[in-house]
Amino acid sequence: MPWPSRKRDKGAAADKKEPDAKIAKTEEETPDKEEEEKSTKPPAGSSKSGWKNWKKTKESDSGGEESKITYCHWLLKSEPESRLEKGVDVKFSIDDLKAQPNQTTFWDGVRNYQARNFLRAMKLGQQAFFYHSNCKEPGIVGIVKIVKEAYPDHTQFDQKDPHYDSSSRKENPKWSMVDVQFVRMTKRFIPLSEIKAHHLAHKADGGPLKNMMLFTRQRLSIQPLTQEEFDFVLSLEEEKPH
Repeated sequence: MPWPSRKRDKGAAADKKEPDAKIAKTEEETPDKEEEEKSTKPPAGSSKSGWKNWKKTKESDSGGEESKITYCHWLLKSEPESRLEKGVDVKFSIDDLKAQPNQTTFWDGVRNYQARNFLRAMKLGQQAFFYHSNCKEPGIVGIVKIVKEAYPDHTQFDQKDPHYDSSSRKENPKWSMVDVQFVRMTKRFIPLSEIKAHHLAHKADGGPLKNMMLFTRQRLSIQPLTQEEFDFVLSLEEEKPH
């Protein structure tokens, strides 16, 4: 069995100044308290050439047609460093996932309604980036896939679990989880600061990361990605780090 409640609730404090509480309460009682993702000022002009080259390649593949905006990939945040919450270590890195039986585990502990709804929208076989959050240098470290669609998160009924929710009923559970399986490590670590550099450039020139939820909804631990967003970020693993 996987260790209990290792994934982040709202996932997303990007540094260690003020970790976000993972206690399961109602949305009104527990507003998002997570601070914005830690990021550094991007180097000037660091993104545009990459975007133009990527765009040129994509246009040659697709005839230059604009793709319809749909969400078919995901970004999942988890904490790679130890942090105790109600006496339970909520650490869960990609190495911890790789150590699970069949490199598979349930993605439990989500206690934000929008993040939960994204979990419920996930389809079998869809891929997601595994993102290390609330650590010295947050960023993308690997890829996982959905191997079981949403079902009730059992930790909401466990009084010993940090994510216990006394208001949730077994006949009508509030919270859901999915099962994920390790696919592979990215060819290199893709830091938040690098992704942000591209996001800022794309806001100016209309690139695929212009509306990336990692920057528009930083506090969510479960985030959807369009095909273009996923493809562009994945292409960064082939580039030398800035």
